[in-house]
Amino acid sequence: MGKNTRTILICSGKGGVGKTTLTANLGIALANSGATTAVLDADFGLRNLDLLLGLENRIIYTAQDVLDKNCRLDQALVRHKKEPNLALLPAGDPRMLDWMKPEDMKKISELLSEKFDFVLVDCPAGVEDGFKNALAACKEAIVVTNPELSAVRDADRVIGILNTSDIKPIQLVINRVRPNMMASQEMLSIDDVQGILSLPLLGIVLEDEQVIISTNRGEPLTLTDGRSPAKKCYLNVSQRLTGKDVPIIDPKNEGKSLKDKFMRLMQTKVF
Repeated sequence: MGKNTRTILICSGKGGVGKTTLTANLGIALANSGATTAVLDADFGLRNLDLLLGLENRIIYTAQDVLDKNCRLDQALVRHKKEPNLALLPAGDPRMLDWMKPEDMKKISELLSEKFDFVLVDCPAGVEDGFKNALAACKEAIVVTNPELSAVRDADRVIGILNTSDIKPIQLVINRVRPNMMASQEMLSIDDVQGILSLPLLGIVLEDEQVIISTNRGEPLTLTDGRSPAKKCYLNVSQRLTGKDVPIIDPKNEGKSLKDKFMRLMQTKVF
């Protein structure tokens, strides 16, 4: 692999926790910071990364064509028009699942590592062959979970497998955080999730309807000009990943309404 390239597995265990959305937004954010970044869709069964990046209509070749030597890597990479530092290597045909081996994914990762600073591998859900193949391609991992018991349990199983590998560091992103539900104890708290999973917290991502809107538009939030809670969180995660000391948002503060903040201000004001 490239000497200084960071190849990062983005995994979850449970499907639907926002892993692919994190991959797309983190990829854009890293590229925008000046780091050459490749995102590799390793979910050959249910590929969606191209849709989230708005690149589905520009795919000609895939990772399968690269492995079969039907094309060069440069021909398969889809460069993002709005963020030239980002490139997507699309997943191949679902039939690849029948013959793909960890060595194949490792080969793809080695090719990407010769050209990019970061390689983000969007891992399929579960712990079957697709996960094992993606794991072989990476040096470190980000585990994504929601603050829900089923998602945390599945993440814990994935962490158990990661801990038996050479992957490190393994860091945690808690996605779809709803501060009000945490405050009313209707959702696991950040401390609860960390206590169960025992991983260093790379960041949290607040629940935000703008994520759905941007996903449907094929335009990651980190590529838009507008402000949103989730966009700020994605940017914070990317900065922490590159070693910057950025405080993690406290859901307790985010959960307070404007009225709560105003009342607190009035109570402390001296007349």
